[in-house]
Amino acid sequence: MLDRIFSARGITHAAQIERSLGNLLSPVDLPDIERAAQRLADAVEQDQKILIVGDFDADGATSVALCMLALRAMGAGQVDYLVPNRFDYGYGLSPEIVQLAATMTPDVIVTVDNGVASVDGVALANEHGIDVIVTDHHLPGENLPAAYALVNPNLESSTFTSKSMAGVGVAYYLLSWVRQVLRQREYFSVRQIDEPNMAQYLDLVALGTVADVVPLDQNNRILVHQGLQRIRRGMTRPGIMALARVGKRDLTTLSASDMGFALGPRLNAAGRLQDMSVGIRCLITEDPKEANQLAAELDGLNQTRREIEQDMVADAQMILTQIQPDPDEMGIAVYHESFHQGVVGIVAGRLREKFHRPAIVFADASEGSNELKGSARSIDGLNIRDVLDSIATRLPGMLLKFGGHAMAAGLSIKRAHLPRFQKAFDKAVRAAVTPDMLDAVVLTDGTLAPQDMNLQTVDRLSAGGPWGNGFAEPLFAGEFQLVSQRVVGQDHLKLVLGLDGQLIDGIAFRQPPLEASTAQVKVVYKPALNDYAGQQTLQLMVEYIEAMS
Repeated sequence: MLDRIFSARGITHAAQIERSLGNLLSPVDLPDIERAAQRLADAVEQDQKILIVGDFDADGATSVALCMLALRAMGAGQVDYLVPNRFDYGYGLSPEIVQLAATMTPDVIVTVDNGVASVDGVALANEHGIDVIVTDHHLPGENLPAAYALVNPNLESSTFTSKSMAGVGVAYYLLSWVRQVLRQREYFSVRQIDEPNMAQYLDLVALGTVADVVPLDQNNRILVHQGLQRIRRGMTRPGIMALARVGKRDLTTLSASDMGFALGPRLNAAGRLQDMSVGIRCLITEDPKEANQLAAELDGLNQTRREIEQDMVADAQMILTQIQPDPDEMGIAVYHESFHQGVVGIVAGRLREKFHRPAIVFADASEGSNELKGSARSIDGLNIRDVLDSIATRLPGMLLKFGGHAMAAGLSIKRAHLPRFQKAFDKAVRAAVTPDMLDAVVLTDGTLAPQDMNLQTVDRLSAGGPWGNGFAEPLFAGEFQLVSQRVVGQDHLKLVLGLDGQLIDGIAFRQPPLEASTAQVKVVYKPALNDYAGQQTLQLMVEYIEAMS
């Protein structure tokens, strides 16, 4: 079964599924990594002030935590961090955040998960006499910042073959190289400092990689697998333990999916609604009690985020019926004065899923502002950053700034330009898509035999992972008897399905009940473990269900 599943994901030989650390790509092909490592090693040796400037999402938080912990373990005595409040300073190493950073008098600024687009911010840092080391994974624009070093696998000059590393992965590679440089200088032996084992930080790397939804190529699968193995053995940060606890996840069986749907969103909630420093402190602390308190705070923020998101999704759908009645509209771009910029990305993702169209959701940049900040989510095959770039080229001045990835991007526009932008976005999408790209197609791994409907199959599938973006978790399709259905929670459907005399539990999230007369259903599902009241049973996680005629 696994051979068939691997083959469908492009695996042609056994070496491609190796997950040992020895199979990680060498860092030598990462641009500027030697120059960056030498400068950071100098800063550690000379006790210079190092300031880490991160992004306000889970990738940024894990990157900051990784840098703080690893550099301190290497003997850095003056290392601090700064995360821009998205509502006050915006994204990245902006001139405003550099002015704030300058008050802390750093000798070196290290950006994590940002910086490749920070041309003006780096220029200002240079004027202040601050060396800037940029570590990033976002796609570069036409102009690059004049940084002391720029480490990014997606630069044109890069020969590093894993282009999909998360920001935390790039930071991990750099810090591993810093340790190497310090070892070569005999720094650890001379200072009588225990050389840190970089593997101890792989829990953070795994969490940030999964939470950022980057494609899980082999290099990323190795990083995530190794991090998960450490977490399951209890060799992890108190903060990650606490996040798993509030997310009601079992640490010993934690999966990549758990990190993506339970741990990552709680970290992200801090950056979306408040200040990511709460999440960073949760990841850094050595005190289990403090970790539990901070995780509880993050859990509360995540609940608030969910409530805001639900309201925004409902508002956005209503707006679509009002301003986009044309069912042939290919690019969705909506704004409402009630929208919260902290969750526009999530809402854009929801709209993308519902209508299978690329979607952009805008919110006010600040109260009374004439600027809108938007978050874009794309469909398979459509590079959303390229779409935005085409608009910027065709309509100079339309976009104040933009950046991101193929599947997700951020942008800013003037409020007065919104109607023109909506038309321009739809036009650009029309020019870039083919009709088949707009068809919502669910790809599965075929049927699962009745004899394979058991927990042993769940274990085998779990062992074949980690699964995620670009290495999709196995998804099966089948026909079942609908034995019973009932609504649980607000809008989830609890099912009992029949197959060859077996009764199998199922759960379908955000699924309305089927007609009471429905006897047979077609189901797309993932087999999973349901651990309730100490009893472990098979449960199908239903992705799609329809009544059969």
